[in-house]
Amino acid sequence: MNVAQSPALTQAQYLMADERIARARALIMEAVSERQEGLSGPRPPDPDLAPGYEALLASFKECRGQPLYYPYIASGFGCGPLVELADGSVKYDMICGIGVHAFGHSHPRMIGAAFDAVLDDTLMQGNLQQSATSLKLMQALLRAANRRGAGFAHVFLSSSGAMANENALKVLFHKRSPADRLLVFENCFMGRTLALGCATDRPAYRAGLPSSLTVDYVPFYDHRRPAQSTARAVEVLESHLARHPGRHAAMGFELVQGEGGYHAGSPRFFRALSAVLRKAGVPLMVDEIQTFGRGQEIFAFQAFGLDQEAQVVTCGKMLHACATLFRKELAPAPGLLSQTFTASSASLRAGLMVLEALENGGLTGKNGRIPVLARYFCKGLAHLAKRFPQTVAGPFGFGAMIAFTLENGDGEKTKAFCRDLFDAGIIAFPAGGHPARVRFLPPFPAMEQSDVDAVLAILGKVIEARVRASKKGET
Repeated sequence: MNVAQSPALTQAQYLMADERIARARALIMEAVSERQEGLSGPRPPDPDLAPGYEALLASFKECRGQPLYYPYIASGFGCGPLVELADGSVKYDMICGIGVHAFGHSHPRMIGAAFDAVLDDTLMQGNLQQSATSLKLMQALLRAANRRGAGFAHVFLSSSGAMANENALKVLFHKRSPADRLLVFENCFMGRTLALGCATDRPAYRAGLPSSLTVDYVPFYDHRRPAQSTARAVEVLESHLARHPGRHAAMGFELVQGEGGYHAGSPRFFRALSAVLRKAGVPLMVDEIQTFGRGQEIFAFQAFGLDQEAQVVTCGKMLHACATLFRKELAPAPGLLSQTFTASSASLRAGLMVLEALENGGLTGKNGRIPVLARYFCKGLAHLAKRFPQTVAGPFGFGAMIAFTLENGDGEKTKAFCRDLFDAGIIAFPAGGHPARVRFLPPFPAMEQSDVDAVLAILGKVIEARVRASKKGET
């Protein structure tokens, strides 16, 4: 910006245009780049840091009342898919906060977004007092969601995926009052709040909690029996609608079941159910907290051809800020949607950066970085399944949501295997229950093919060691 020739500017605009700010940004990026040269691959913990690290882990357990799933406390630094822990170890992060850190660790564009956010006058933006960044992000989300003709008119930002889904349910139940029931898929995951825990098909997640929502379940798509599973789902859906006419506020679609094991539906399956819902006048809500930004299209509903069917869509994780998008006819009365925090200033600026990269950074589309590396990763997993047919089956998933089944999906063995991977330098995480699967959410926007090769090599060694140990035990 040429300040001398500009019309009237705010003090904030003068500050952002100050050459000292530009120099500070350049120095930070230079220092980060130099330190990243020291992170070239996984490495074990530094013995000298071990005592202090164990104390950190013990303090964390005491403070929150339960231990961490992995002995993972970050140092605050990384390089793309590589993350450094406070014990000096370095690992390939293939789960990324269960999908949040999709641009990996210490990404220059993320650091740039956070740098700009530091200059904002407040750390958090809120419902009462907003910054222009909130508006820019909302406009960018609507543009991305409507790029194939969908008719979303409004978006409400929030600071968590659970809150985005809660807001979606509030919009839908408000519109469909006095409807008091919700339709979702079997084995779905919507969140862990009181209401969303009732919808999530995991009884353990609502143990000891009061029921706050009545839910009817519809079987999900089975890729082994596409026609039969589609017909069965339609039959069950029609039965629920007939049994409780006018009582359903909406049906929630997970287009790819995340926590449920990375099963993807099909366009024909979703169209068949959408037709039944449309006939009954029941709105369709699409939960994209995890699927957003992970395939050929920015939104998964676009990849499955549901642009004209989806009436409410939620997104989060990779976006860093979270959002509920809805059509004009669903706009609620004032006061129904409100919260102190919209999101942090850094999250909002990061969200803008993510959308810009997804739209114009060569990440999406058939030959975009995300789908290309996803196919390459799956090809490598398929090779491992061929090499170890009694141990590895799959792969399953959608775009950058990738999983495989280990030894018929035994849950305890899958957890133990993920811990073996952690020790070997790869962070993964279990998903599903019957069967359980090893899941990955790789930060493909920050990865090269050579990174995928390195991850697959480590994965192959851990599987091979497991097979050898199993054979030794049998003898």
